[in-house]
Amino acid sequence: MRTTPIGIAMLNDEREHVWRQNNPANEAVVNRWAEIIRNGLKNQDGTAPEVVVGSEIITSVRSAQKVGEELSRANCKQIIMCYNVWNFPFLVWPFINSVGRDKPILSLSNNNGKFPGNVGLLATDGALRQAGIRTHRIVGNIDDPAVHAQVFDWIRAAEALTTMSNEVYGLYGGHSMGMETGYWHLVPNLKYIGTTARQIDQLWLLKMMENEVDPAEVEKGFRWLTEMLGDRILYDGKMLTPETLKTQIRLYIAMRMVNEDKGFDFCGLKGQRELTEHVCLGDVPEMIMNDPYDWNGPKEPTVCATEADAYAAVTMQILKYISGGLPALFMDVRLYLPELGIWDWCNSGNHSSWYANYSFDPAENFKKIHLHPALEFYFKAGGASVEFDAGPAKMTFARMGLWDEQPYMVIMKGEALELPAEQRAWINQQTDPTWPHVHAKLTCSFDEFLTTFPCNHVLGITGDRVRALNYYCEMAGIAPVILGPEGKDRDAPIWERVRATR
Repeated sequence: MRTTPIGIAMLNDEREHVWRQNNPANEAVVNRWAEIIRNGLKNQDGTAPEVVVGSEIITSVRSAQKVGEELSRANCKQIIMCYNVWNFPFLVWPFINSVGRDKPILSLSNNNGKFPGNVGLLATDGALRQAGIRTHRIVGNIDDPAVHAQVFDWIRAAEALTTMSNEVYGLYGGHSMGMETGYWHLVPNLKYIGTTARQIDQLWLLKMMENEVDPAEVEKGFRWLTEMLGDRILYDGKMLTPETLKTQIRLYIAMRMVNEDKGFDFCGLKGQRELTEHVCLGDVPEMIMNDPYDWNGPKEPTVCATEADAYAAVTMQILKYISGGLPALFMDVRLYLPELGIWDWCNSGNHSSWYANYSFDPAENFKKIHLHPALEFYFKAGGASVEFDAGPAKMTFARMGLWDEQPYMVIMKGEALELPAEQRAWINQQTDPTWPHVHAKLTCSFDEFLTTFPCNHVLGITGDRVRALNYYCEMAGIAPVILGPEGKDRDAPIWERVRATR
């Protein structure tokens, strides 16, 4: 998975008789944090971000410039400033001006009365903030796992922001059926996220399918799905046939090829109506694109949003990065069941099969999956719809939207429930039993959700990612709208509080 380097530096006292005594302890703290991050921040594929430690503790203007230039040359995109003792705060400027002011900055300190790193932190970080530089602060014991988790959440958020700021979204066909909440709003995206988009007509995919896709690769994918699913591929001789399924496989391969050729880091497929009425349904290609495997073995999930919903794709890419590379989930906000206090979230496309059993062995997930004939009423060209119920898990759900051209992100905790089979069937029958479903319980109320949510598509990831998403939003200047009790517990940063008084 793509990452960007993390730079770590520490300021100290400029008095030689002081720094000569405490620099060995300071160097040990910096190197210990680097070790904690390297060992604790592994991605799903086993990789980890590079951690670059300044060659010396900063004790002068020249050493500040030297260390800043080192981290700049190492292409560090986020900076952790460690504090272990009192320091001379003005030294932060030759350091930051050398490494660059446009980076997420974490001020990280001990909580020690004898060696007051937090005094140095507040004096130095305060200097940055009074000049309008957004920073985050964490103070705690270097051996405390809760402090480690907080630091890791901050790094995940920073990695999402700095990695995505140099990515390209592949937009196949434009937003679908006039869904304007799925439109690629170029200027807000460039200003706040940094990501740009390139629109490719779906005709390009069709021609790739016809002329460039290797028939042997299609047959390999078809055999793999057949072996995985057997008689759970519910051929009907019309909408779902071996040939329409192979067409869907061919579309996946074509999209994978164009993504690689054009340098697309994530993508969205319009589908309706051109492909769904004249080529095939996109459900199978979108599922496999989002999966952490295909018939060639393990792979990195590539975010692919149904109906080319751009802010769904952006949100999914953020969720992927803050989780260290897990597949993200795309759902329709379909049905609320007040008597149960739960949602049925389902969509014809885009549920990664990983969510069936949360296994990196595709055979474990495919045990729960059926391929149904596409609904002719909507999808005249045919192909398969993917059907399964997501397994039980703690989840975080989110969605980016715009208010008067200003981006915000709705964030909420919840879970995917394991319901009795009869109850699941009864619920699914009220929407569409041939599609994938998440039976979701949220920590917020129906009214709070309905009042704030920006659109008809909701995205999800396993685990508690609220703090990491909040960090991301604060770094990017995006308003975090956290629902449920977690929102009431949020401490607004100073830049939000000051702006609110103007």
